[in-house]
Amino acid sequence: MTVRLLILVQEHTFADALATRLEAEQDLEIVATLYARDPSPQLFTGSRADVVLLDGDLPDNAAFGLCEELSQRGEAPHVIFLSHSSDPRHIVRGIEAGAVGWVRKDESLDRLIDVIHGVARGETWLPTVDTGEVLRLLLRRPDPGHDGGEVLAVLTQREREVLNCLADGTGRRDMAEHLHMSPNTVRTHLQNLMVKLGVHSALEAVALTRSHLGS
Repeated sequence: MTVRLLILVQEHTFADALATRLEAEQDLEIVATLYARDPSPQLFTGSRADVVLLDGDLPDNAAFGLCEELSQRGEAPHVIFLSHSSDPRHIVRGIEAGAVGWVRKDESLDRLIDVIHGVARGETWLPTVDTGEVLRLLLRRPDPGHDGGEVLAVLTQREREVLNCLADGTGRRDMAEHLHMSPNTVRTHLQNLMVKLGVHSALEAVALTRSHLGS
């Protein structure tokens, strides 16, 4: 399966070098490389990208607003932030805006390629050393005002089982084996429960239910 990429960063040299290296991958296709310090959502119209590599260091935190607008579109692309920083507070803000991946600009190309393929499969990829703090920050977000029973009531039994496995830190493959499902079925249940809970990532889903249940 070929993953179609759109790159939007403000540094021309970095963008060109990144596009050249990613184009060498047989299963990656660059549909556009954009340079903008103050981008508009209209730049993405007609791009048909599966994954957007978005500069998280745009001035005035413009990337967060742009990501939020993109995530509200039908058939929205998966957004990966590229940033010099891996501040957990910024990562949380990106997750809440709809991002599903965060990669530092100084990380290896192999790491970025792994993240691209992961988010294209519907997964959330964050810097490993920061994931724990990101989850703790999400758990401390204000409670929307529903109790745990109301939150879980919208989910099917299978969706609850998937969510419980996520909360226990079970990986997707082990989850599929444990629940006697195919990986594709697990992915479908995960996507459905995120829609029902009004969140954009597995981390947000876990944090939301844990906070409501007082865990």
